[in-house]
Amino acid sequence: HYRRALGRPPDFDTAKVHSMGILASISIGINPNLIDFGNFTLSWHGVMTFVAVATAVWLVARWGAKEGMIVDSIYSVAVWGIIGGVIGARILHVIDFWDEVYRDDFISVFSVWSGGIAIYGAIIGGFIGDSLYIMIRNSEWFLSLWRTVFPFMGEAPRANLPGIGRLADITAPALLIAQAIGRVGDVINGEHFAKVTELPWGVIYTHANSPGVFRPPTHPAVGYELLFDLVLLAAIWPLRDRLRPHGMFFTLYLATYSIGRFFLSFLREEFNEYFSGNLNEAQVVAIIVLLFTVPLLVWKAQLVRPAANRA
Repeated sequence: HYRRALGRPPDFDTAKVHSMGILASISIGINPNLIDFGNFTLSWHGVMTFVAVATAVWLVARWGAKEGMIVDSIYSVAVWGIIGGVIGARILHVIDFWDEVYRDDFISVFSVWSGGIAIYGAIIGGFIGDSLYIMIRNSEWFLSLWRTVFPFMGEAPRANLPGIGRLADITAPALLIAQAIGRVGDVINGEHFAKVTELPWGVIYTHANSPGVFRPPTHPAVGYELLFDLVLLAAIWPLRDRLRPHGMFFTLYLATYSIGRFFLSFLREEFNEYFSGNLNEAQVVAIIVLLFTVPLLVWKAQLVRPAANRA
């Protein structure tokens, strides 16, 4: 979809690009497609996304078990979080590329396997999916519906599910680790275009299958975000058991990640920009997230002693 919407850069000049590439210290010539056989394509982005999601679920289950949560219940919630994350990630991507790609090819909206997701949509959609499942699973409405529609399957017992806020707090650091892992695939693929740079760590892509091939040296913007995710993880980790009420640590994660993503996105070269062409979609979403999370932190968040966390 990036190739289709963006195509070659306007200043495309093969000879010039290769001469500029000599000055770049980082050259990535990895085939972005790990497997490309007939109609089946498996990209590094897809592989690293799978590894990222699996790692996040495993970490949440491990940390949740230490907090007395039932691991099977965490996996049940995770399924709906993944479903919500995929839907949310796709929705934001489709919105961003509606005019250029999807308006004239609506059926491709559902071709998730062909690529095209937005990390903000995955985070927000995953949280909504988890929360809805936790709220609905033990509700009288659901249990009554189960007895009416599936009487042959017997009574549906109430599930011992974790609280939304506490589970979200445990999930926050796992998400940062998963985001960093996912960005490895982005760095290899070269699908997220960035601003041209003359800095010695400018990146060029040399493999013919890379969306970034033949472009001049650019900022490794997704590499910057990978490093930012890890730095942010180290910065907020000491507060993971010190913020109350439950859910405030996750709120802190959303707020601080949004601040970093807002500024890092100025280095990205996005096809669609909003507000007089100054902000891209991720920056608009970051502002919206901050409008909700910052007042919530100011109004509700309390710092407690680590020992009080076990009370």
